[in-house]
This record gives sequence, structure tokens and C-alpha cells, in this order.
Amino acid sequence: MSQRKRWPTVWVQCSEELDRSAFRVGQVQKPQARRARGCGERTRPRKNPSLALSRSGRRPARTASRAAARARAGRRAGPPGGRRARRPGPSFARGRGSAHSRLADPQPAQGSEGAGSTGNRGMEQAGNAGLGTGGRRGADVVWRRAPWRWAPALLCLVAAATDGSTQRQWPVPYKRFSFRPEPDPYCQAKYTFCPTGSSIPVMKDGDVIEVFRLQAPVWEFKYGDLLGHMKIMHDAVGFRSTSTGKNYTMEWYELFQLGNCTFPHLRPEMNAPFWCNQGAACFFEGIDDIHWKENGTLVLVATISGNMFNKMAKWVKQDNETGIYYETWTVQASPEKGAETWFESYDCSKFVLRTYKKLAELGAEFKKIETNYTRIFLYSGEPAYLGNETSIFGPTGDKTLALAIKRFYYPFKPHLTTKEFLLSFLEIFDTVVIHRQFYLFYNFEYWFLPMKFPFIKITYEEIPLPNRNKTLSGL
Repeated sequence: MSQRKRWPTVWVQCSEELDRSAFRVGQVQKPQARRARGCGERTRPRKNPSLALSRSGRRPARTASRAAARARAGRRAGPPGGRRARRPGPSFARGRGSAHSRLADPQPAQGSEGAGSTGNRGMEQAGNAGLGTGGRRGADVVWRRAPWRWAPALLCLVAAATDGSTQRQWPVPYKRFSFRPEPDPYCQAKYTFCPTGSSIPVMKDGDVIEVFRLQAPVWEFKYGDLLGHMKIMHDAVGFRSTSTGKNYTMEWYELFQLGNCTFPHLRPEMNAPFWCNQGAACFFEGIDDIHWKENGTLVLVATISGNMFNKMAKWVKQDNETGIYYETWTVQASPEKGAETWFESYDCSKFVLRTYKKLAELGAEFKKIETNYTRIFLYSGEPAYLGNETSIFGPTGDKTLALAIKRFYYPFKPHLTTKEFLLSFLEIFDTVVIHRQFYLFYNFEYWFLPMKFPFIKITYEEIPLPNRNKTLSGL
């Protein structure tokens, strides 16, 4: 009795059209795929009578009627619909990245100062953020029979998913510039930056210069020691020439106060957020002993030569011209020791630490004393790169993402009444803590931070003074 011929089972794998309009914040969900008919399914090939083999292995003559051939194939079609039920299988290569759904409402918030930028286009810029941090997405691979056949494909997917992440450098290097631009007239400081500033003097090579560590509560001139109780301190460096007896103060801080450097202005005439963010060094003659001693620190940490001081002065000028903007936040994966650092701050304490390091490289010997510094941390998962001002807010930018960023920054606007402040605080809490979202502006580029507990923390950490021998050995 002859047996019915079994046709080989084949798999149809085809390209997918991805629908990127349903991404959630902090992660890229598997894009909804509109599959072509039979995509990823087990199907039977259409039997071509002219190629089918007879039981004897010989090729039969061509049939006279294609309709008859189709009829014969139809009798073998199996269940109604011509398809067997699919079994669920695992999927692979789901990308990681970020997007914004809750704040990406195409309607602007009431009273928003943003200029337009609405739209319902999918968040491709944020959705593609995973590509910037290594999260490449691939089409789903359906595993059925003979899984060894898919091993090469899986290896390729794993390599693609990890390729970018190994290339991303953490922490992201602080970007330096060839010169310092002139501040925009729109940016006005409530308190004048470095009002009594002067040029750095040239010391005699053989002069003995004493170096002092200076620290006092932030905005002590306005709030006294209030912020000092919360260990929110400002740092500076003091110098005293033993030959002339003159004292000098050198510090680095914001040109337009801390708020302007941390959050932008939303100007109605501009589509993109407008940043008044510059920080610079200030050098002036004299040390206000009462200011630094009363609620802070004024202590001798090293003694250097005039020649070292002059070399340090040249470095300060170069550092000041190339490092032009202030960065408030240090962003880490967690508060645990050794946790991954995503972004480093660039503030007054970092300038002091860089100055100490440079003096150690020049041969300065520092005293063995404890030195602590204020740091403001944000805690998040791996950040996702979103783009710069042009790619997000430009004519061909992502309008949905642009609106989401502006809506995020809106509650941080300055000059709020008490009622507006309370409402803004609740909105900020809802966004950062409840929905765990934060947009960071760093190196004049935007990043999305998927926030993690404890979200934000102010620390007063000890950072030892540099060791001359170790510093010189690393040169």
C-alpha cells in the first residue's frame, strides 16, 4: 500500500514593519509588529508538479493543466485556512532605551512658555536612544524546531545588542571648548559675578607661597549658616605671599547663579529651552577671614614656591577658557561604593580639586588633614542619549520629544509665588519620584535618566588631598 508523501516543513521569516508609537518611559517595549501574512509561521511550500519526484525517483512529465496541479495540492492543504496553529516561542534582542509617553501629550501645558512644538509623530528620537547607548533592536527570532539552526543568528543579535554599550564611555567626558563665548544679554545675574576681580600676579620664583583651603556655607551672605547645617558648602583656594604679605582668593562659580546653570528658561519666542549656563574662575586680592572662619574653614594645606604659583596661574587661565559651563549633578547608578558613574559634576569643589592636583603635579607637598566636599547626586539606570538642540528642536526634529522636554523643565521656572512653588514641587515630585523620569542637559546634549531610589541625595564626602609621590608617578 503506497504511503502519502509528506511535504517538508519550512519556515517563513520576513521583514517587519515596526510601529514605534507605543513606547514607555525608561524602557523601549517590544515594538508592535504588523506581520506580513505567514511571517514567522510554519507553512507548506506550494507543490510544483513539474519538480515533484515520483516514487521511483524519476521526474514525471509536465501536467497538462495547472488547475489540476493546484487541485491536487489543495487536497493536501490540511486544516481549514491552510495553516497550522502556531506554538508560542521566545523572542530575542529587545532593545533598551528611553522614551516619553506621559509628558509627550501633544497639547501644551496650561501657561507653558514653550513655542509650539506639538505633534503626534512617534518618539523615534527617544525610541532610538538605545542605539546611542548600545541597545540595537532586531527583528524577533522565533524558535521552533532544530534550535541549532538559529545559533548563528542569536550570536549576531547578542553581538549587536552589546556592541554600542562597550563603546560608550562612562562617565561621559566633560566637553571642553577652544574659547569662552560672550554671555547672551538675556542672561542677567541677580548678584554680580566676581565684582572685585583682578588679574593673577606674577610671583618671584623664590617666593614662598602659603596655600589655604577655604570653605563656607553657600549663599552665607544671604542665609547665614543655614545651608551649612545641611552641609551645602562652597569651596575656594587662598594664597599668601610671605615676601609681600599679600593675600589672594581664587574660586570658581556660576556667572548667573545656580538656578540658571541647572535649569533653562522657556522663552516664548524660542522653540528650544534657553540656557544661561556658564561658570568661571574669579581671582581677587584679599581673604575675608570672617567669612571663611566663622561658619566654615580656613586652614593651611601646603606651601609652594613662586615658580609653582606662576605655572599654576598659566594652567588656571587655560582651564578657565576651555571649561566654560557649570554642571550641578553627579549621576550614578546607586549610592553604593564603586557604583557606575554616568556623569561627573563640574562645580566649585571640582575646580579646587583640580587646582590641588595640578599643584601636586608641580611638586607641592600637602598636609595630612581631612577634607570634605559637598556633592549633589542623581541616581538612575543607564542613561539614554536623546540628541542635541538641532536634532530635537530643529525643523526636522522630534516634536513630541521636544514638547516632553519642555514640559519637564516648566515647573523649574524661576520667580515663583509660594502657591506656584508648591504646585511645581508636587509636579516635580510626581515626575521624578513617582514616574522616575529626568532629562539631563550635559555637554549641550540631552539625555534621559530612568531614575532609581533614592533619586537624589546631597552628601558631604571626604576626598583626600593629593599625594605628591603618587601624582608624579602617574605622569
